[in-house]
Amino acid sequence: MRTSEVVRDTNETKIRVTVALDGTGASDLETGIGFFDHMLNHVARHGLFDLTVKAKGDLEIDGHHTVEDVGISLGKAFLQALGDMKGIARFGHAVIPMDEVLAEVAIDFSGRPFLSFQADLPRGRAGEFDSELTEEFFRAFAVNSRSTLHIVLRRGGNLHHCIEGIFKAFARALDRATQFDLRIEGVPSTKGMLET
Repeated sequence: MRTSEVVRDTNETKIRVTVALDGTGASDLETGIGFFDHMLNHVARHGLFDLTVKAKGDLEIDGHHTVEDVGISLGKAFLQALGDMKGIARFGHAVIPMDEVLAEVAIDFSGRPFLSFQADLPRGRAGEFDSELTEEFFRAFAVNSRSTLHIVLRRGGNLHHCIEGIFKAFARALDRATQFDLRIEGVPSTKGMLET
Protein backbone atom coordinates (compact mmCIF):
# COMPACT_ATOMS: atom_id res chain seq x y z
CA MET A 1 0.00 0.00 0.00
CA ARG A 2 1.28 3.45 -0.95
CA THR A 3 0.40 5.39 2.16
CA SER A 4 1.48 8.50 4.02
CA GLU A 5 0.71 10.61 7.06
CA VAL A 6 1.30 14.35 7.41
CA VAL A 7 0.88 16.33 10.62
CA ARG A 8 0.84 20.14 10.54
CA ASP A 9 0.75 22.07 13.81
CA THR A 10 0.77 25.88 13.69
CA ASN A 11 -0.67 28.73 15.73
CA GLU A 12 -3.58 28.81 13.27
CA THR A 13 -4.30 25.14 12.57
CA LYS A 14 -3.67 21.62 13.80
CA ILE A 15 -4.04 19.11 11.00
CA ARG A 16 -3.51 15.39 10.49
CA VAL A 17 -3.90 13.85 7.03
CA THR A 18 -3.50 10.21 6.00
CA VAL A 19 -3.72 8.95 2.42
CA ALA A 20 -3.75 5.47 0.92
CA LEU A 21 -3.48 5.74 -2.86
CA ASP A 22 -4.61 2.16 -3.50
CA GLY A 23 -7.78 2.42 -1.47
CA THR A 24 -11.50 1.93 -1.84
CA GLY A 25 -12.78 5.49 -1.44
CA ALA A 26 -13.23 5.38 2.34
CA SER A 27 -12.98 8.68 4.20
CA ASP A 28 -12.98 10.08 7.72
CA LEU A 29 -13.23 13.87 7.52
CA GLU A 30 -13.53 16.54 10.20
CA THR A 31 -12.45 20.04 9.20
CA GLY A 32 -15.14 22.03 10.94
CA ILE A 33 -16.42 23.20 7.53
CA GLY A 34 -19.23 20.92 6.39
CA PHE A 35 -19.13 21.80 2.71
CA PHE A 36 -15.33 21.33 2.62
CA ASP A 37 -15.74 17.87 4.18
CA HIS A 38 -18.29 17.14 1.44
CA MET A 39 -15.76 18.13 -1.26
CA LEU A 40 -12.94 16.09 0.31
CA ASN A 41 -15.29 13.13 0.42
CA HIS A 42 -15.60 13.45 -3.38
CA VAL A 43 -11.79 13.33 -3.66
CA ALA A 44 -11.76 10.05 -1.73
CA ARG A 45 -14.83 8.48 -3.34
CA HIS A 46 -14.19 9.38 -6.98
CA GLY A 47 -10.41 8.95 -6.77
CA LEU A 48 -10.71 5.67 -4.84
CA PHE A 49 -8.30 6.94 -2.20
CA ASP A 50 -8.65 6.18 1.48
CA LEU A 51 -8.46 9.58 3.13
CA THR A 52 -8.45 10.88 6.70
CA VAL A 53 -8.44 14.61 7.41
CA LYS A 54 -8.70 15.89 10.97
CA ALA A 55 -8.38 19.67 11.20
CA LYS A 56 -8.89 22.21 13.95
CA GLY A 57 -8.46 25.77 12.77
CA ASP A 58 -9.24 29.34 13.71
CA LEU A 59 -12.73 29.22 12.23
CA GLU A 60 -13.77 32.05 14.52
CA ILE A 61 -11.82 34.24 12.04
CA ASP A 62 -12.82 32.44 8.84
CA GLY A 63 -12.07 29.25 6.93
CA HIS A 64 -9.02 30.48 5.01
CA HIS A 65 -6.24 29.05 7.18
CA THR A 66 -8.01 25.71 7.60
CA VAL A 67 -8.68 25.21 3.89
CA GLU A 68 -5.22 26.36 2.78
CA ASP A 69 -3.43 24.27 5.40
CA VAL A 70 -5.44 21.17 4.51
CA GLY A 71 -4.37 21.78 0.89
CA ILE A 72 -0.74 22.03 2.00
CA SER A 73 -0.99 18.85 4.08
CA LEU A 74 -2.87 16.88 1.42
CA GLY A 75 -0.36 17.91 -1.25
CA LYS A 76 2.53 16.74 0.93
CA ALA A 77 0.71 13.51 1.71
CA PHE A 78 0.22 12.67 -1.98
CA LEU A 79 3.84 13.48 -2.77
CA GLN A 80 5.06 11.22 0.05
CA ALA A 81 2.69 8.39 -0.87
CA LEU A 82 3.91 8.45 -4.49
CA GLY A 83 7.46 7.76 -3.30
CA ASP A 84 9.96 7.43 -6.16
CA MET A 85 7.11 7.66 -8.73
CA LYS A 86 8.42 4.70 -10.69
CA GLY A 87 5.79 3.16 -12.93
CA ILE A 88 3.04 5.73 -12.36
CA ALA A 89 1.02 7.21 -15.21
CA ARG A 90 2.13 10.70 -14.01
CA PHE A 91 -0.48 12.55 -16.10
CA GLY A 92 -4.19 12.61 -15.36
CA HIS A 93 -7.13 14.33 -17.02
CA ALA A 94 -10.88 14.37 -16.46
CA VAL A 95 -13.91 16.26 -17.73
CA ILE A 96 -16.93 15.96 -15.46
CA PRO A 97 -20.53 17.13 -15.96
CA MET A 98 -22.55 18.17 -12.91
CA ASP A 99 -25.99 19.18 -14.12
CA GLU A 100 -25.44 22.59 -15.80
CA VAL A 101 -21.71 22.53 -14.93
CA LEU A 102 -18.84 21.16 -16.98
CA ALA A 103 -15.46 21.04 -15.20
CA GLU A 104 -12.06 19.98 -16.53
CA VAL A 105 -8.90 19.16 -14.58
CA ALA A 106 -5.49 18.05 -15.83
CA ILE A 107 -2.56 17.21 -13.55
CA ASP A 108 1.09 16.27 -14.05
CA PHE A 109 3.23 15.09 -11.14
CA SER A 110 6.19 16.75 -12.83
CA GLY A 111 8.02 18.14 -9.82
CA ARG A 112 7.30 21.64 -11.16
CA PRO A 113 4.58 23.30 -9.07
CA PHE A 114 2.11 25.40 -11.03
CA LEU A 115 -1.59 26.21 -10.89
CA SER A 116 -3.74 27.56 -13.68
CA PHE A 117 -7.21 28.24 -12.27
CA GLN A 118 -9.64 29.34 -14.97
CA ALA A 119 -12.88 29.14 -13.07
CA ASP A 120 -15.12 32.17 -12.89
CA LEU A 121 -16.95 31.01 -9.78
CA PRO A 122 -19.98 32.92 -8.58
CA ARG A 123 -19.06 35.01 -5.53
CA GLY A 124 -20.55 33.79 -2.31
CA ARG A 125 -20.63 30.86 0.07
CA ALA A 126 -21.61 27.23 -0.10
CA GLY A 127 -22.53 26.65 3.51
CA GLU A 128 -19.61 28.14 5.46
CA PHE A 129 -17.20 27.69 2.53
CA ASP A 130 -16.25 30.92 0.72
CA SER A 131 -15.97 30.38 -3.03
CA GLU A 132 -12.58 32.15 -3.08
CA LEU A 133 -11.12 29.35 -0.96
CA THR A 134 -11.45 26.92 -3.87
CA GLU A 135 -8.47 28.42 -5.67
CA GLU A 136 -6.51 28.72 -2.41
CA PHE A 137 -6.95 25.00 -1.73
CA PHE A 138 -5.80 23.93 -5.18
CA ARG A 139 -2.82 26.31 -5.17
CA ALA A 140 -1.68 24.89 -1.83
CA PHE A 141 -2.10 21.34 -3.15
CA ALA A 142 -0.18 22.01 -6.38
CA VAL A 143 2.75 23.70 -4.66
CA ASN A 144 3.11 21.06 -1.97
CA SER A 145 2.57 18.02 -4.22
CA ARG A 146 4.98 19.63 -6.71
CA SER A 147 2.44 19.10 -9.48
CA THR A 148 1.32 21.11 -12.46
CA LEU A 149 -2.43 21.54 -12.11
CA HIS A 150 -4.82 23.08 -14.64
CA ILE A 151 -8.44 23.68 -13.70
CA VAL A 152 -11.03 24.97 -16.16
CA LEU A 153 -14.70 25.56 -15.44
CA ARG A 154 -16.12 25.31 -18.95
CA ARG A 155 -19.68 26.06 -17.90
CA GLY A 156 -21.16 27.02 -14.58
CA GLY A 157 -24.21 28.22 -12.77
CA ASN A 158 -25.02 27.08 -9.26
CA LEU A 159 -22.05 27.69 -6.93
CA HIS A 160 -22.40 24.35 -5.16
CA HIS A 161 -22.44 22.50 -8.48
CA CYS A 162 -19.46 24.49 -9.84
CA ILE A 163 -17.20 23.66 -6.91
CA GLU A 164 -18.41 20.08 -6.69
CA GLY A 165 -17.79 19.50 -10.40
CA ILE A 166 -14.23 20.80 -10.02
CA PHE A 167 -13.52 18.54 -7.04
CA LYS A 168 -14.94 15.49 -8.82
CA ALA A 169 -12.82 16.19 -11.92
CA PHE A 170 -9.79 16.69 -9.66
CA ALA A 171 -10.43 13.32 -8.03
CA ARG A 172 -10.68 11.49 -11.35
CA ALA A 173 -7.56 13.20 -12.72
CA LEU A 174 -5.66 12.32 -9.53
CA ASP A 175 -6.77 8.72 -9.78
CA ARG A 176 -5.47 8.42 -13.33
CA ALA A 177 -2.16 10.16 -12.61
CA THR A 178 -1.33 8.05 -9.55
CA GLN A 179 -2.18 4.66 -11.07
CA PHE A 180 0.53 2.27 -12.16
CA ASP A 181 0.96 1.70 -15.88
CA LEU A 182 2.54 -1.72 -16.44
CA ARG A 183 4.09 -0.51 -19.70
CA ILE A 184 6.22 2.07 -17.87
CA GLU A 185 9.62 1.05 -16.56
CA GLY A 186 11.20 3.37 -14.04
CA VAL A 187 10.30 7.04 -13.81
CA PRO A 188 7.96 8.32 -16.56
CA SER A 189 10.29 11.00 -17.88
CA THR A 190 12.79 11.26 -20.73
CA LYS A 191 15.15 12.88 -18.18
CA GLY A 192 15.16 9.69 -16.12
CA MET A 193 13.97 11.63 -13.10
CA LEU A 194 11.20 13.87 -11.86
CA GLU A 195 12.21 16.99 -9.95
CA THR A 196 11.41 16.77 -6.24
